[in-house]
Amino acid sequence: MAAVNLNTEKFHKIMHTEGAVLVDFWAPWCTYCRKISSAYDKVADQNEGKLIVAKVNIDEEEALAEQEGIEVIPTLVLYHNGKSIGSITAPESKARIDSFLQEALAKQ
Repeated sequence: MAAVNLNTEKFHKIMHTEGAVLVDFWAPWCTYCRKISSAYDKVADQNEGKLIVAKVNIDEEEALAEQEGIEVIPTLVLYHNGKSIGSITAPESKARIDSFLQEALAKQ
């Protein structure tokens, strides 16, 4: 299953669910965002049922990105039970995303 696209309303709704949510803050004009997109979709496929994998287009949800403190894209933020537990900016590979997830979730 591919990553779920979130608007502000869906973002706030999903933050009230239990468990982990990985959110990619991105924009269509961002070349690097597009470059890691297929790796991010693979992460979504491999973690189906374990965590929610989602995307927020910062051009469409500028206020949300500002609220979440996103200054550089792509930034992946991992939330657990509605609270940010870690983030990574411009991961260079799927392996780096996987490593980030394992490290952050191990602290929970």
